[in-house]
Amino acid sequence: MSIRVNPNILPDLVSSIEQVQQEAQTATQELATGRSINNLSDNPAAAAALVGNDALTGENDQYLTNLTDLQGKFQAADSALNNAVQLMTTAISVGTEGANGTLSAADRQAIAQQVQGLQQQMLALANTSYEGTYIFAGTNVTTQPFVQNSVSSSGVQYNGNDGVTTVQIGEGQSMQTNVGGDQIFTNANGNVFKAINDLANALNSGTGIDAANTEVQQAFSQLTTQRVFYGNALDRVQNSQSYLNQEQVNLSTQQNQLVGANMTQVIANESQAQVAEQAAVSATAQILSLPTLLNYIK
Repeated sequence: MSIRVNPNILPDLVSSIEQVQQEAQTATQELATGRSINNLSDNPAAAAALVGNDALTGENDQYLTNLTDLQGKFQAADSALNNAVQLMTTAISVGTEGANGTLSAADRQAIAQQVQGLQQQMLALANTSYEGTYIFAGTNVTTQPFVQNSVSSSGVQYNGNDGVTTVQIGEGQSMQTNVGGDQIFTNANGNVFKAINDLANALNSGTGIDAANTEVQQAFSQLTTQRVFYGNALDRVQNSQSYLNQEQVNLSTQQNQLVGANMTQVIANESQAQVAEQAAVSATAQILSLPTLLNYIK
């Protein structure tokens, strides 16, 4: 029986050192990223699944951004319309007061001035803007939608349009983002500005006050109906946000299952690799310091 001794084990030792260094480097990278897959070659199948996961996460992030923008806009619109409804309630109240037959002409004219003030406040609300664009202008969002016009029967002219826009809020899901200001404030079934203007004129003249009050009540009902769009839109935004936030949690869990590193094991692997590297380096140093046959041939 013969025993073969490798006369040159240095290459093997160097290879061993390189291997444990690679293991240590891998463990360090996993500790830094918290991921067990940092290169496609680590696990091609999981890496491919991760690409899909990342794509869905990115899409959901964009949908959530869209919803956040819509939420701000809808809240601004709903708040403006809430104030507009309150103004119409006040108009109904003062109109009823002005219909009192015991009032003098001066009293009615004083109430008419109050109504004209309501018209100015309504005009400001109809021109509400959000992040630099007019909410109630249709798609003509850079132009002030409502301006005073003494020639118009309502005293106000609409410069917007009836165009609507949509935004994607989910896979295959889009949402209307606006209602034209003419549909809300100058609807044929209840023109807010015309009703208030007619009430002010009736109070000043002392005639047609009851008819003007009926017109105001109709405009109030129409305005309340139009406001429903933004209330329903806000509800849908909140429901969609809740769904997408849960989807993000699910995708994060899936991502962790695909590439999440077992940190306890990674720490152990790094420690073991460091110990192995030190042992290999020490062994190499000892071998390099050993005398060779040439030392004895003098």
